[in-house]
Amino acid sequence: MADAGKTGANETGRRKITAPKAKAFSVHILTASGSFLAFLSVVAASESQFTLMWLWLGLALFVDGIDGPIARRLNVKEVLPNWSGDTLDNIIDYITYVLIPAFALYQAGMMGEGLSFLSAAIIVITAAIYYADTGMKTQENFFRGFPVVWNMAVFVLFVLRPGEWVSFAVVVAIAVLTFAPVNFLHPVRVVRLRWINLPMFLFWCVLGAVSLAMDMQPPRIVEMLLAVVSAYLFVIGGIMQAFPKLGAKG
Repeated sequence: MADAGKTGANETGRRKITAPKAKAFSVHILTASGSFLAFLSVVAASESQFTLMWLWLGLALFVDGIDGPIARRLNVKEVLPNWSGDTLDNIIDYITYVLIPAFALYQAGMMGEGLSFLSAAIIVITAAIYYADTGMKTQENFFRGFPVVWNMAVFVLFVLRPGEWVSFAVVVAIAVLTFAPVNFLHPVRVVRLRWINLPMFLFWCVLGAVSLAMDMQPPRIVEMLLAVVSAYLFVIGGIMQAFPKLGAKG
């Protein structure tokens, strides 16, 4: 009976150890599911079903938005120290934030074949270099340089269709800003002005959802709002950098 008691205690101990690891590993699985969403978006883009492609990428963006808070809540880094969630996240992010939007830009040919190909090349190369920068975040959790969220930038180009040379100029300007000492907003993790920055980001997501629901051809008012909110999210980090007391408590 004593041996049976010890066995039961050992099994209970193993369950206590195993349960947190299983929960932690499930977060990695959640993150990795973004790769399947990326695959589905590639299939859609290859068939020129761009609305469907952006829908899959939107779901991937949603997964990317929730896996981090869940991972921090479950202390995944401490529970599974041999598995790097950051590395996994960067792999998925490069595919969904960079590679697929660049492919879509080329596949759609919105700038003509030559400029679309060149734009895609600029995007994938500059973004790859950016991911190697270990100092991409400031102490306030701003991104230093454009944070290669090409999924958002290219999506806006798809909706607004500003013309091939304007679109190309936007791609080049953003690529240059990737390496500029200018802060860009992380709408969730930057505390200052989060009361307005986070709702603005969520409003951008709503406008994006409306655009998708209308097959990337929303009414003019939605296009104008998308342009204004995108511009706000693009420049607010630099404004807060220039005015470090803006939104600060005390």
